[in-house]
Amino acid sequence: GGVGSRFWPASRAYLPKQFLDITGAGTSLLQQTVLRARDVVPVSNIIIVSNGQYRDLILEQLPMLDPGQLLLEPSRNNTAPSVAYTALHLKALCPEAVFAMLPADHVIQKQNVFASCLQRAFTYARDTASIVTMGITPSRPDTGYGYINYDLRPNMEGVHKVHSFKEKPNEITARSYIASGEYLWNAGIFIWSVGTILSVFEQLAPDVLRVLQENVNMFGTPHEQAYIDQVYPKTPNISVDYAILEKSENIFTIPVDLGWSDLGTWDSLYSYLDKDINNNVVLVKHKQLIDMEGNLIRSSNPDKMVVAKGLKDYIIIDDDNVLLLFPRAEEQSIKAIRNAIKDAQFL
Repeated sequence: GGVGSRFWPASRAYLPKQFLDITGAGTSLLQQTVLRARDVVPVSNIIIVSNGQYRDLILEQLPMLDPGQLLLEPSRNNTAPSVAYTALHLKALCPEAVFAMLPADHVIQKQNVFASCLQRAFTYARDTASIVTMGITPSRPDTGYGYINYDLRPNMEGVHKVHSFKEKPNEITARSYIASGEYLWNAGIFIWSVGTILSVFEQLAPDVLRVLQENVNMFGTPHEQAYIDQVYPKTPNISVDYAILEKSENIFTIPVDLGWSDLGTWDSLYSYLDKDINNNVVLVKHKQLIDMEGNLIRSSNPDKMVVAKGLKDYIIIDDDNVLLLFPRAEEQSIKAIRNAIKDAQFL
């Protein structure tokens, strides 16, 4: 994941949202993702791909992992290089491997459904040399998600052909997508074999592979990290969606209801969590709330008393050295405001 700037100030450059217990579940989003994966594959088959600055934090949160299970990026070059790096690393270890890319900052409520669907996706990706994605059955015309246009007729394996991927739409377009019944939410969960994804990179994004394969013999050796530190920053900065998915024709989807949310914003967290009698989401232990309605209230200090009166539809976040008071209706501005702050101690 990135730095989670829409969840500022709780999400900081040194502690992004995937490392936070953002939902009050007692575990971070990263820990929840690994626990889900552990139901499908052995812990030894779980790899964390992350920026190198989070190495110690990852190992602190996931003590069951060996440091060798971390692939550490020396620069932020988006998702296409990270997928190619992962595939080349796995090719050196097990050329026949099939793997899933799971975003570490999402919430999935229906774990059993997820595990069953992922197993089906692994099998289909292995047997057909296809790219497979989990398409989330939409519950509303959301403008915050990308969409998958797919064939409503499943093939014999119950998997559907993907026609195209669509960027985040405006409200009118989102409503038309839902009304048609031909669209799913794109959760960013992709499954493919090592051979399939590397072949697609060779066809559609050869510039990424060309950089990473300057000395392909370095993968799977003790020298891999030093090699990656040298070549990775030279890869193109491009997402796997733009580089691969929007161009490839061999993509299939499994429509599924996972109780999924990418929790991309404070308002999406507000929508996801339970409300009190006045429609407030209160993530603090000690509080005195008077005439408060429709607010999201969170403090990183469990011993702090929060007293508030007369606010409606506000985001109230007290975190370390920043206090955020912001109308929920204007939350899309939070990222821009955060990015405009020049003092690194608040970022």
